[in-house]
Amino acid sequence: MFVQPYGDTAGDGAVQLSFTLPVRQGAQAIEAARQLVLKLGFHDCQIVHAAPLDDEFTFFVAYAKTAVAIDLDKVHVEELADEPMTFEEVNTFIREQIGRKLVVVGACTGSDAHTVGIDAIMNMKGCNHHYGLERYPMVEAHNLGAQVTNERLIARARELDADAILVSQVVTQKDTHVHNLTQFVELLEAERLRDRFILVVGGPRISHRIAMEIGFDAGFGPGTYAEHVASFIARRMVAGSGG
Repeated sequence: MFVQPYGDTAGDGAVQLSFTLPVRQGAQAIEAARQLVLKLGFHDCQIVHAAPLDDEFTFFVAYAKTAVAIDLDKVHVEELADEPMTFEEVNTFIREQIGRKLVVVGACTGSDAHTVGIDAIMNMKGCNHHYGLERYPMVEAHNLGAQVTNERLIARARELDADAILVSQVVTQKDTHVHNLTQFVELLEAERLRDRFILVVGGPRISHRIAMEIGFDAGFGPGTYAEHVASFIARRMVAGSGG
């Protein structure tokens, strides 16, 4: 089945684009933005918004159309197949299937100072009425916070004899997260520790496919809550922990 972007009418190919050009706002800048969109292969382009970011940069929003369609039958993605358990189900599963608390260590690593992601998953209050791992009776959660080096996170995981390590990455400019996560996995492999831990990474630009390509066991993006992470870790522990 082929699908196209949808605007006012099914299959009309309407899309919305936003981008910045290093040009001063004005009629020339707007026309330059319009021609850029047309050169990208779109047609019927309208620049519906142009705002200066400073004297030499302008932000644009464009409406345009495309004739490109995608065959859904040929689109394949790597994703976690199992549905997440509820808070109560996770704790019951761990108690009955594992028989002890799971030890989970998490941090926002590298120079990234954003704790919102790791806190949403680990802090007791959680996020959006979803409890964090600290509230789970059958999980011993250790949140190291932000700007934690990969070396420190690994050392702490060893000290606590952790079952799983959670890494949060919010800053993604110039693929900073990819470089940092790759180094994390390489450090574990160099110390022959990769198979000792279940590795989970999350963030706004993270997908399960990207996580697996880097060497993690699972990746979680937007809309993820603690029960998603806890369900995966618990099931992986029963199936056989580590990479």
